[in-house]
Amino acid sequence: MTTTEPGTSESTSNPPGDWEVVIGLEVHAELATRTKLFSSARNEFGGEPNTHVDPTSLGLPGSLPVLNEKAVELAIRVGLALGCEIRPSVFARKNYFYPDMPKDFQISQYDQPINVGGSMELPTGQVVGIERAHLEEDTGKSTHVGTSGRISGADFSLVDYNRAGVPLLEIVGRPDLRSAEEAATYVEELRQILVAIGASDGKLEEGSMRVDANVSLHHPGEALGTRCEIKNVNSLRSLRRAIDYEAARQVEVLEAGGKVRQETRHWDEAVGRTLSGRSKEEAEDYRYFPEPDLVPIAPDAQWVERVRASMPLLPAQRRARLAVAGGVRATEGAVVIAVQRGLDDLAVAAIDVGADPSRVLTHVEHNLAVEGADRLGAASLAELVGMEVSGELTATQTKTVLAELLASDGAASPRDIAKAKGFEAMDSSALESMIDEVVAAHPAEWERYVADPSQRGKLSGFFIGKVMKATRGQADGKVVTGSLLRRAG
Repeated sequence: MTTTEPGTSESTSNPPGDWEVVIGLEVHAELATRTKLFSSARNEFGGEPNTHVDPTSLGLPGSLPVLNEKAVELAIRVGLALGCEIRPSVFARKNYFYPDMPKDFQISQYDQPINVGGSMELPTGQVVGIERAHLEEDTGKSTHVGTSGRISGADFSLVDYNRAGVPLLEIVGRPDLRSAEEAATYVEELRQILVAIGASDGKLEEGSMRVDANVSLHHPGEALGTRCEIKNVNSLRSLRRAIDYEAARQVEVLEAGGKVRQETRHWDEAVGRTLSGRSKEEAEDYRYFPEPDLVPIAPDAQWVERVRASMPLLPAQRRARLAVAGGVRATEGAVVIAVQRGLDDLAVAAIDVGADPSRVLTHVEHNLAVEGADRLGAASLAELVGMEVSGELTATQTKTVLAELLASDGAASPRDIAKAKGFEAMDSSALESMIDEVVAAHPAEWERYVADPSQRGKLSGFFIGKVMKATRGQADGKVVTGSLLRRAG
């Protein structure tokens, strides 16, 4: 197993030796409301600094919070999507020195969150537990001006309160993940769920989703080790690299006889390493107490059921639906990709009207990774696949017709496009004659093809390429392969 030294930017797949990495993620998702959690200030990305503010988000004396009902509804949607129990909940004041929160405390949920328990199924079939998902307000954003970009050594700092008070849902996963790749898969699946149900736009690059990764090591069968929390990771690539680096760093500490210190660490993308921030606080350090200016939330059963009735199919349900239609497993790569690209409705509809499932899934996976593919009509895709399966079109011709279909937004029919391009199936005798000529023109390659079956895969591609060139792409590669095998005996 290859590993890397802490401080490098390379990625490892697992910690070295018999160590097992244990990962629990806390995902902060900004909710897609029009206004902030406790005020009428706009909830909108960007804008001139300190323009999406009001007395409440600025923490001015005498201002009082008023709860955003839409934010509660979106929190319930997320809870239902994750199979959580929706409970009566209470807001609390979390006291901490927030330089970008003018009132110097955060309104959050502590011991009585709105969503408790639950789980999420990944595309791989793995199920990850959800501890809780609670509402809280976001902080503002500090910019430290100086060479490092961090508060240490900064010449001065600037604060933008546009984000202060934006509604957040913190989704706390259980420590069920065992690799950086599993963690990235979890975050991507969660992002798709949030987008599908309209709870968040899921844009990591804009900070509307941010990930804190708790990483620890232990030997399987032993108690969990001391965790370190990597704060505010905002891309899947950075998440993978940060977890791998931190696991390698902890191995180095432990195998040198040291102890891992529980702390908050920050990921520095430029140098590819985590840096120590502060010792990790426990709950008592925040001095939680019930928020005196807000009443408890107690969603009634009718409200929860109305929200449940409005829920769309979730990614796992869509994968299951396509898998049944295609006669494959829900973990199949083409199924996962179809749902990620939003092409599963197209695939299911094409299969429903008689298209070959295998060819539909192949086209979705390999030939429809383009903008506008979701506008392709199911009937057109089914007709094209039928022409391919019947032998009217070769695989190469099918791809060409499909590209033309997409360019026309499905206005033309596959058959009309094929006719306009002069795509007709080659007469079998003419094709056999062409293969005779190609084989005769390359006796050395043919001799190796016949004599060494292990070379046939590579040489078959060679001969198919020659035949395709000679026939201007009209030959069917599968037919050519079959003919070559019959000739070789």
